[in-house]
Amino acid sequence: MAKRIFLFILTNILVVATISILLSVFGVTHYVERAGKGFHLNLQKLMIICLVWGFVGAFISLALSKVMAKWMMGLSVIDPRTASGGEAQLVTTVHRLARAAGLTTMPEVAIYESEEVNAFATGPTRSSSLVAVSTGLLHSMSWEEVEGVLGHEIAHISNGDMVTMALLQGVVNAFVMFLSRVVAFAISSAMSRSDEENSFPRMLNFILTIVFDIVFTLLGSMVIAAFSRYREYHADAGGANLAGRGKMIAALDRLRMTQEKVDNSEAPALAAMKISNKGGFLALFSTHPPLEDRIARLKQAG
Repeated sequence: MAKRIFLFILTNILVVATISILLSVFGVTHYVERAGKGFHLNLQKLMIICLVWGFVGAFISLALSKVMAKWMMGLSVIDPRTASGGEAQLVTTVHRLARAAGLTTMPEVAIYESEEVNAFATGPTRSSSLVAVSTGLLHSMSWEEVEGVLGHEIAHISNGDMVTMALLQGVVNAFVMFLSRVVAFAISSAMSRSDEENSFPRMLNFILTIVFDIVFTLLGSMVIAAFSRYREYHADAGGANLAGRGKMIAALDRLRMTQEKVDNSEAPALAAMKISNKGGFLALFSTHPPLEDRIARLKQAG
């Protein structure tokens, strides 16, 4: 827990420091400006501020994704040169699937100690990626099922899902910030007292900005979750092409039978990148489609 808190604080300090420097360089620290007897919104400055805040955080998280995963999950990275037994077989299978997917740089392969039956892929680029599987998955699945899971994760890397998710997150972040501030300013300006020159209800604008940030963030989360569900279907199809449709279906069916052992509390930030997720009571916010639907779609494709 202490390690996660430290990493969270360190990452946020890095994000805030980077953004502050960039905004100072662009000279766009304020977007509400005085205009004659009133105030106006400088949309150009606001757009720059929102784009910087939206994308810098997303891409710093992407750049640190492998390092964060290793620290947070306690990953044991396998050295291909000294691996033997089951570890050697795991590395060999990952590399074979990666070459079949057209990857020229082989992903790192790691194992993490957990009873959960799961796996994930992460990394900032196709040439700097990592595939990790839990000990629970290795103990619960046959090798054919493991191969299906690995095919799914390699498909994520081959499809560039990590970068695409970061880009989408940046767009949504920027849109949320921009729209919430425009709407908050419009309402605040409309409610300001016209008999007071050079007045602007800053506290009201601040409160409304927070409210609209929350509302639009929830709406943006639905967009991100919808794309995440789409990429899971796409990675299932890719895994079927790489490992074989039968192995992919068998892997998903095994995940369905062991779903109670899927635990995302260990690293919530990685939940969306894992092959399976318990989801929530609101389907619109779930990053993964139901396993039954994923199995049915693969069977229909056959």
